[in-house]
Amino acid sequence: MQKQNLLAAAILATFLVSAAGWDFYKLVLEWPIASCNIKKSGTCINELPSTFTIHTFSPQFANDTKVPPYAKDKSCTSVAPTTNAGVFQDKLESIEDKLTEMWPSLLSKTSDEEFWFTEWENHGMCSDYSNKPDAYFSAALTLASKYDPLKVMGIEASYDKPYQVKTVLANAKKNLGVYPQIACNAAKKKVLQLWEFRLCFDRATPPSVLIDCPKKLAGECKNETDTIVFPPF
Repeated sequence: MQKQNLLAAAILATFLVSAAGWDFYKLVLEWPIASCNIKKSGTCINELPSTFTIHTFSPQFANDTKVPPYAKDKSCTSVAPTTNAGVFQDKLESIEDKLTEMWPSLLSKTSDEEFWFTEWENHGMCSDYSNKPDAYFSAALTLASKYDPLKVMGIEASYDKPYQVKTVLANAKKNLGVYPQIACNAAKKKVLQLWEFRLCFDRATPPSVLIDCPKKLAGECKNETDTIVFPPF
């Protein structure tokens, strides 16, 4: 009987881990010019925002991999998520202006509404707000409003003033008390540039406590001694 009870407990534990076993949120803020100067002309909107915008707000496992979308693994939540696009959009009405400002689509062929729903399908449905799109997006907006990457990193946008990644990380650590994740991509002539500034938050509802990101580097940056530029507009 004891063995049966232990087996049942093990099965239950496995189910619980698979259903809600992710560990933290990652807020990804992208530098629009770095997102678009590597793409073909006309891919991005004409008037790019001149500040960091939200790219993603994703639930992450402890090893820093993203939780798969709900469509691929429904065990991520025990709450039936909002899946109807019309209902989804209605729930965002009160924060739509703020989303347009801080979480816009940078792609000319993707509307803001399409972008938001894609982010919801890929990340929001498996968050702690599976049936509350407004709360999910509001949580991201609140966090993005609180932290200004330009101030946190202590660097200036310029092609003439390159930085080592370790300098950016050290400045952020000093100002935040934790390490962010710095993502780079390669612009023309294979010059590494700062693309995204990513912050990690302990899982909570709503999330508020910063934690060290498990991995400091992402994208084309492989070493903290890599030299990058922060492209100006």
